[in-house]
Amino acid sequence: MTSAAEPTGTVEVALSHARRLLQSNPELAAVQAAEILKVAPNHPMAMLLLGVAQRLSGDHVTALKVLAPLAASQPRWALAFYELAVAQSDAGRNEAALESLRRAVYLRPDMPDAWRTIGDLLTFSGDVVGADAAYARHIKASTHDPRLLAAASALVDGLIPQAEGLLRTHLKQYPTDVAAIRMLAEVATRLGRNLDAETLLERCLELAPSFSAARHQYVIVLQRQNKAAAALRQIDQLSAADPRNTIYKNLRAVILGKIGEYAESIEIYADVLAAHPHDAKIWVSYGHALATAGREQDSIAAYRTSIRESPDFGEAYWSLANLKTFRFDAGEIQAIRERLGRKDLSDEDRFHFDFALGKALEDAGNYEESFEHYFEGNRLRKATIGYEPEETSAYVQRCRKLFTAEFFAERADWGAPTPDPIFILGMPRAGSTLIEQILATHSQVEGTMELPDILMIAASLSGRRLPNVEPKYPSILGTLSPQACRELGERYLQDTRIQRKTSRPFYIDKMPLNFLHVGLILLALPNAKIIDARRHPMACCFSGFKQHFAQGHNYSFALEDIGRYYRDYVELMAHFDGAVPGRIHRVFYENMIGDTEAEVRRLLAYCKLPFEDACLRFYENNRPVRTPSAQQVRQPIYRDGIEHWRHFEPWLQPLKDALGCALATYPATPGF
Repeated sequence: MTSAAEPTGTVEVALSHARRLLQSNPELAAVQAAEILKVAPNHPMAMLLLGVAQRLSGDHVTALKVLAPLAASQPRWALAFYELAVAQSDAGRNEAALESLRRAVYLRPDMPDAWRTIGDLLTFSGDVVGADAAYARHIKASTHDPRLLAAASALVDGLIPQAEGLLRTHLKQYPTDVAAIRMLAEVATRLGRNLDAETLLERCLELAPSFSAARHQYVIVLQRQNKAAAALRQIDQLSAADPRNTIYKNLRAVILGKIGEYAESIEIYADVLAAHPHDAKIWVSYGHALATAGREQDSIAAYRTSIRESPDFGEAYWSLANLKTFRFDAGEIQAIRERLGRKDLSDEDRFHFDFALGKALEDAGNYEESFEHYFEGNRLRKATIGYEPEETSAYVQRCRKLFTAEFFAERADWGAPTPDPIFILGMPRAGSTLIEQILATHSQVEGTMELPDILMIAASLSGRRLPNVEPKYPSILGTLSPQACRELGERYLQDTRIQRKTSRPFYIDKMPLNFLHVGLILLALPNAKIIDARRHPMACCFSGFKQHFAQGHNYSFALEDIGRYYRDYVELMAHFDGAVPGRIHRVFYENMIGDTEAEVRRLLAYCKLPFEDACLRFYENNRPVRTPSAQQVRQPIYRDGIEHWRHFEPWLQPLKDALGCALATYPATPGF
């Protein structure tokens, strides 16, 4: 009787047998393929099956020794390059995997699995734009229905309105076509309509629960909306079906970091890096998590590992500079200069290097050259984003018109009555992290992070932005019923519950941009505390200018823009001082530095909290801090920064001009 490991009949029959064994028993499939190769040495399909079987058995090193020479000997075989790429990815060699995948899709553009894997690897590395393009190609390659090919082609070509029209027409006739529903969700994502994408993907998964590509897309959409609990549930389902998938592990680590579960996030990153030790971007993400958890030396080691793996990766250098207390050595400064001297450096890497060198030169007291690099980094960054200062100014005027004293008097006690949230808002780099650290040291207050939930609620109320039409928000707040306002407050409380790790009665939301939504907060959460963190306009704005913000602060990349934005902020807060007198507590950074105990007592009295001496020793609190000031607030009061901006004063005239009355009257509020 012939054993299962021996070729039976012809080579073709034996190959068919090995294929069937791949998923159920890859070890036995490897034995079967090896037996075939004894009879037919170097048989391409037998070698492919052997390599795949070895990979599925967890032996990536041996699999690569089979698949790499196979691909080299079969330069026109797309499948060989695809399987080589999967083995390379499993072995942690993502750059090599991407190269093999691109060869595969060059040879055979209609390989859906190859495009999906490219999308996954680009998502893993943080290249959202590249991943979206690859996923669009995956959708097109997966679409065999000729009725959807035109829509798929339009999606790949970036003709989004055309793709949307074709898909909606198709779905009117075939409403349960899951491929079309997923494609329409991709259209919604491209248009920034994440809520629409979420609804479509929910329907897609209701019809096809095993549609893993749609579920992965669903996780990404949920994550972009900061719906962490729902995203984690979907990740669990994906991981249950594919527990070794490092894409899912990495995504889980990112989401856990956003909800303050740093210990587990760090553990997952370490596990991912064990499989992908050469991925520079994951080392940076790991470093961010370590820095937030207060493990500064470990974070420095992680960032330096990233640099060793990818010396041209500017973000790793900026991450070191962004620790604030870190100082580059002479060799590292020279390495940055050498990179900036390269002609082939990407703009993204270049502006990160410019910001990093600006910080290094500032630390060395070379202020003129430091400013040159800050200016150049901001110039390059501004070219990648769109910011219209007039829109912010117009928004402030709409708020002033709507949120009058009469408006709030007519709506007294609307909203959710709980006093739990404490909002710290204002301009970034104004001392909000210091205030948060002081309050979070109190026995009744829990610190969280910069929560995006108010911004998300405002975005949901805004709806779709139509050209040449005044936005619905904030005017829509004037049309809400008492019940609707209460529901908004309860939604905020529910959405932020996942951030609360203790039983302390109060918790902090330190999102600076919430100053734009004070009206919403007063309406939805009338008993919440609101603290406006304010700092000298020149110190605050220049500190923001030299701080590279990854997202959310598009005004910060030009001195004129940031100055005008600060003036708009002061105008809006002055308006609320008049509309709801005494409702907002203001903390001036200079006063907090000058007489800390007096300011802390005023702050606690406003929050209706008893004074606790521990609040004066806030630097002893080892809680996670996820802002650029994390290392600074783990030290006693930092006094050196008050006048530091004056070193750069010769180059800041555009900022002074833009600030205007906000600078001339500080700390008093100008009349508007």
